[in-house]
Amino acid sequence: MNLCIFYFSGTGNTKKIVDLFSEQFSLENCNVVVKQIETCLNGTDDFGLDQFDKIGIAYPIHAFNAPSIVLEFARKLPALKQQKDLFFIKTSGEPLALNNISSLKLKSILKKKKLLLTNEYHYCMPYNIIFRHAESTAYKMYEYAKRVIPYDAREILTGVPAKLPKVFCGRFLAWIFRIEHWGGRWNGKKYKVNETCIHCLKCVQACPMQNITFDGDKFHFGKECLMCMRCSFRCPQNAIQIGLFNKWKVNGAYAFKKSDDQETHPKYCKKAYRKYFERIDAKIAKENCSADRKE
Repeated sequence: MNLCIFYFSGTGNTKKIVDLFSEQFSLENCNVVVKQIETCLNGTDDFGLDQFDKIGIAYPIHAFNAPSIVLEFARKLPALKQQKDLFFIKTSGEPLALNNISSLKLKSILKKKKLLLTNEYHYCMPYNIIFRHAESTAYKMYEYAKRVIPYDAREILTGVPAKLPKVFCGRFLAWIFRIEHWGGRWNGKKYKVNETCIHCLKCVQACPMQNITFDGDKFHFGKECLMCMRCSFRCPQNAIQIGLFNKWKVNGAYAFKKSDDQETHPKYCKKAYRKYFERIDAKIAKENCSADRKE
């Protein structure tokens, strides 16, 4: 089976999940092609969708929606001659049901391209804005993803559909929250660089929208910001101030290694996180039980 996963990843969390899927698909003797959405948009790729049996799109959830760059990519995809199966891979820092609405607009765009959504998965990965998760939490999130993705990938390959529960007034709520697309561009123009900057230009090079320029003296932030946090999260000097949301800034990559540190916000979405991990445990136990019965 030939599969293609198109992905956008702001600070790397979604890419880590995509890599797990790619590895699992390869173990199942499938041919997997992984393409970065921003590269596809900036290049001359004709996408070649007809050569693949199933198409995947992966992205981080921005304000309960797909990032604007992902919607732009979807609109530019050519219409297929024949209908193909589509699957979504999504990541966010919290397992709230509202995240389920993030794919509604994207799904409607792709349906017109003859891509029909059959499977949809959401994984918790640590925040790159709002607050910094403890390393122990980041490790747990990633380990749970590693445990369940083999089962999720097998569902995609064997044609077992998987849909996330619907949310009441979901389309209306998604439309309301898409103000983040406009708000991100507005707030992005308020980004600043402080005196700790060493002019390494990593932010200029990393920006997926080519929204940051340096004239030899000052940095300039344009009007195309996605608020993906790639610039501020990866800045080696923690020198970028992110406008109105600077108090929510998170800087520095997670190690994703086992740790004994304590979560800084232990009560935040506590019940939702517990249910999220319990659902994964239950799914794995159920699949293992079914496998045992077949043997």
